[in-house]
Order: sequence, then structure tokens, then C-alpha cells
Amino acid sequence: MPRRRFRLSSWLFALALSPGFMSLDSAHAVDEQGLPSLGNTSSVTTNEEYELGRAWLRQFRAQAPQWNDPIVNDYLTSLIARLAPHSQVSNLQTTIVLVDNRALNAFAVPGGVVGVNSGLFAFAEDEGSFVSVLAHELGHLSQRHYARNMARAEQTQLPAMAAMLAGMLIAASGGGDAGLATAMGSQAAFMQDRLSYSRRFEQEADRIGLQAMAAAGYDPEAMVRMFAAMQRMARLQGGNPPEFLLTHPVTESRLSDAQARASQLNVAATPRSDLLYDMMRARALAHIYRSTPDQATVRMERENAEETALRYLSALTDANRGNVDQALQTLDQLAVEQPDLALLPVSAADIALNARRFDDAITRSQRQLRFMPNYLPAQMILAEAQLQRDPQAAFDLLRRLTASQPENPQGFNLLAEAAGRSGHDGWGHLARAEYLQLTGNIDSGIRQLGIARSAAERENDQLALARIEQRRDDFIAYRETMDKFR
Repeated sequence: MPRRRFRLSSWLFALALSPGFMSLDSAHAVDEQGLPSLGNTSSVTTNEEYELGRAWLRQFRAQAPQWNDPIVNDYLTSLIARLAPHSQVSNLQTTIVLVDNRALNAFAVPGGVVGVNSGLFAFAEDEGSFVSVLAHELGHLSQRHYARNMARAEQTQLPAMAAMLAGMLIAASGGGDAGLATAMGSQAAFMQDRLSYSRRFEQEADRIGLQAMAAAGYDPEAMVRMFAAMQRMARLQGGNPPEFLLTHPVTESRLSDAQARASQLNVAATPRSDLLYDMMRARALAHIYRSTPDQATVRMERENAEETALRYLSALTDANRGNVDQALQTLDQLAVEQPDLALLPVSAADIALNARRFDDAITRSQRQLRFMPNYLPAQMILAEAQLQRDPQAAFDLLRRLTASQPENPQGFNLLAEAAGRSGHDGWGHLARAEYLQLTGNIDSGIRQLGIARSAAERENDQLALARIEQRRDDFIAYRETMDKFR
């Protein structure tokens, strides 16, 4: 039987946030706010964490289904930017990964990778509840729980993690909680050894998250509500709760601690509305229930979403059913009523693009970019539409976009196509190589660089040749990082 390679880097980082794989230093020092101090427990440097986190992300993209929605991604990026200065991670470059999975889950990986399942939008009925999960995950990152756990793991049973990775990989690839439960069962003793430490880490991340929420203008009581809802879910689902509750168990003591701390925090005076969140939630539910769109409408109506968000969902549903004119009419009217919501005209441009109305998509996205020149969703829509009308313009736009967004696989995928259509073969193969390495196919990416070099030599494109050589060195370094934990 051929041996499957279960790469340690693929799941080591996610496991660092799980109940079986978190620990504090043995001293358990406490600061003036009651938080355990970081101490000097790990030899893993911040730079190494960043590199390992990016290696993990590449493998995760290769194994888990992605939800490619630039509008939602941009929204999440703005939430992270709002929370980060208050979460002690303001200097960390974060990358969002959206997972096409309706299960309740979110995770944070060393190096600033934050993952969110589409199912988290379905579960969290208001923005505060949703933000509480992000704030908690940023708390894990800010306190460097992975690095602190590694210090202990290296001293004890780090090799024992390998047996657990198989179950974790099954869970990530769609095997569900059964794979995770199998892995947990096979490592029961190891898990028990870690459990008391994991509870401390969860509490620490809660405290950081609560403080960040209050400082950013969110009511920290929302975290308490979210925990209580999760606890009810765990009771209802018995022995088969979603992965988030397996890796972030909600105990009575944790809930009580969060309640006590939330009641002591002063919230920054920032007016909040759930309208934008409701609209993002509409996108998530429309995606989750794309085969049965009426279920999305029923859920949002039952959960008292704002009327504007319900009309937005109606437009998305119309577009999904092929009623493009009606969808665009609804969105144009909403844009008049809500001129500050950029997602409305951009959603219309996206619908026009998907309906192959390329000229309309170009006009709509360009109009929005006059007001918001760097609005990434509009740039992506414009570039994809220009592929059909002006490949050179698409190539120029995507060159700029990928230079500022080096972790954007979709951008490089479009760039490869634009370069091929506009006669820039060297750059096209280079963009394809970037896409391959970003999605975990590093060896294929290195081979693609060789093809890019040959094409650039034929074209005598010295700028492309210089870039290709530089990236070859980088790709080899990426592979070495990924190989560390195979």
C-alpha cells in the first residue's frame, strides 16, 4: 500500500489551538491584569512562525475547499484591521482564508493567517457575536500560543502528533468530525496531559479578545452570548459537535469568567449597526443554500435581519435564478438609498460579470473605483471583465494588484490568463508558478518557473528574467520550510 504523506506542517499549527495541544510555561506567571505572562518559553522566533504559517496556508489551500468571495474577504480584512491594534497584533501582516464549509469553525495560524468557515456567518446572527470569534482567535495569535506550546511539545511527545494528523487531514478534506474524533480517541492519554493547559490558553485568548472588542467599540457581552449559544449547540449535538467546539470547548467556568470580565469593561463610544454584517451574512447564506435559496431567506427573516439586507439577499437570489435584470434593478435602488455601502454597486458589477455582461461589469466597477481607487473587490471584477475586452489593460491592472497582494491566488490565476492573452508569455508562466506555489503545489511551481524562464528568454524580457530568478530562490526556500515538518 503506498504511503500517504501527512505533512506535519499541514496541521501542527491548527492543533496548536486545539484542546489537546496548548500549554503555558511551567511558571504560570501572572501580570497585573491577571493574564499569564508570555515568559521566554519558546525558541521559535516570530519570523519562523510567519514562514511556517505561510507554509501551512499553502498546504491548507491544496486540501480544503475555498470560498472565493472578494467582497466578504474585504469585509473580514476591515474587521481584523479594526481589532488588531487592540489585540497586540497590530504589526502582524494578516491573511484571510475563507473556507467553503457550512460547519461552525474559525482558526488562527501563526504568521497571521485567520481562517473563517462560511458556516460561522450562518451561526452568528449579529456582528458582535461574529467579531467575538475573530477577537478570540487574534488573542491566540497575540499571545503566541503556538510557539509556547511548541516549547512543551518538543520536550515531551512531539512525534506523537503525527498519528493525529491523519484524522485532522480527513476532517479538513471533508471527512467531518468523525475523523477528528478518531484522532482524538487514538491520542487520549496525550490529550489528557494537555487539557489543563489548553483551558488556560482558551481563557487567556478570551480575555485578550474581550478587551479588544471593548476598545474597538463592540459590546464584549456579545462574546458571552456567543459562548452561551455554542454551549447550547454542544448540548443539542451531544457527542458530535462542530470542530470549533471540539477545539475550543465552552465550559461553565469559561463562560462565567467571560461574563465577569465583560461586565467590568467600558466600551468605546462607537455607533454600531448590523446592516453591513447582515448583508455579508446574506452572501454567506446565499452561497451555502445556493441549491435551495428559499432556505436562506427563511433564516434571515426568522432571525430579524434588517429589511435592506433582505432585499439584498433577494437580489442575490434573483441573480442565482437567472433574473439578472431584476437583481440589478434592486441593487441599483439600494445603492441610491445606501450610498455609503460600496458592496452594493460592486455586487451589481459582480452579477453583471457572472452573467457575461462584460461591458456593464467594466462600467460599474470603474465607476466605483473612481470613488475608491484601491477597493480590491472592484479591481478584481474589473480585471476579470477586461480579460474579455482588453487583455492588455487586464494585464497591467493585475500586475499592480498582485504586486500589492502577493498572497492572492485568484489574482495570480487571472494574471496568468491575462498575460497569455496579451502576449506576455514569460510573465504568464511566472504568474502560473505563483498560483501553483500559493495553492500548495510548490514542486509544480518550481517546474513552471523553468518554463517561464525559457519564454522570457525567447521574448528577451530582462525584467521578467530577473524576477523569475529571484522567485526561484524564494520558491526553494518555501519548499525547505514545508519539508521541515513532513
